[in-house]
Amino acid sequence: MIRSTLLTLGLCLFVLPAGGAEEVVAGLSQDRIDITANFDGSDLLIYGAVKREEPLPVDSKLDVIVTVEGPAAQQKVRRKSRVFGIWINTDVVTIDRAPSYYSVSTTRPFNEIISDTEDLRRSISIPRAIRSVGAPQTVQDSQAFTDALIRLREGNGLYNLDEGGVSLVDQTLFRTDVDLPANLVEGNYKTRMFLVRNKHVIALHEQTIFVRKVGLERWLFRLAHQQPAAYGILSLALAAIAGWAASAAFRFLRS
Repeated sequence: MIRSTLLTLGLCLFVLPAGGAEEVVAGLSQDRIDITANFDGSDLLIYGAVKREEPLPVDSKLDVIVTVEGPAAQQKVRRKSRVFGIWINTDVVTIDRAPSYYSVSTTRPFNEIISDTEDLRRSISIPRAIRSVGAPQTVQDSQAFTDALIRLREGNGLYNLDEGGVSLVDQTLFRTDVDLPANLVEGNYKTRMFLVRNKHVIALHEQTIFVRKVGLERWLFRLAHQQPAAYGILSLALAAIAGWAASAAFRFLRS
């Protein structure tokens, strides 16, 4: 598998500008994903090699971190509390930026291969990829809302941490497989590949994956957003037709 990966590298090369002792040469198994009516997810292969201008360092170990980030948007997180025996929304925090999808794959446990400073600077881990800069004065534990969002999206398969998911051979060849779920949103997905030594990032490569709705899904999506009135009328008409057809079928079976 590693040999076949090396052969395909020639088809899609993306090299960082010269200047570092080690650089990333990498590619993707696909850079475009079409969402159709029967879309049930996709397998993404991310592979690459390390280009060196100097001999391989022997005093430190190389690690690789790969992230895939979906389109980010503002997100409201609400907390329910029981008031007079009824559960109602009592607090709300607006998270300024939360990726719709985010995965992190590493060669070893995350905390062992990168420092908190580098993580904060480059927003690599899942908590660092989410930005929440303010909360109402009535909310004293705003971090709990961010943690709740992470738990919800982890449960839906949208946030993932795969420690040990990146295979690295001879500190030169690496690959990882990312399972993209069926509930992806449309947009541009950013892939980042970090080379890490002594808990510091020494090289970075970025590439974009284009996720688009196609066919009937694309038409309905554009209709709903560009002509909501027409979309509403169409929905009502289809519901009426479906109801009439079900009623007619029931009468036919009873006769």
